Amino acid sequence: MPRGRFVNNSNANRPGRGLGGGQGRGRQSGGYGLGPGGHCICPQCKTRIEHKRGVPCYQEECPECGAAMVRDRENN
Repeated sequence: MPRGRFVNNSNANRPGRGLGGGQGRGRQSGGYGLGPGGHCICPQCKTRIEHKRGVPCYQEECPECGAAMVRDRENN
């Protein structure tokens, strides 16, 4: 039997189901982002710097040891 040829797509015309026709959650929705403020912290030496809006912390380099920074989720 050929696959996908005689499939019952009863959910295809309902929003949010089927062939991508619904309103999904989208990118970065649901509280995943931490906002524009806060700090970046070095996981090695624990140096904290101010987070720059539009620049992810992992792209920042620690001024003390040169390691990649991570977002400080504790004290934003």
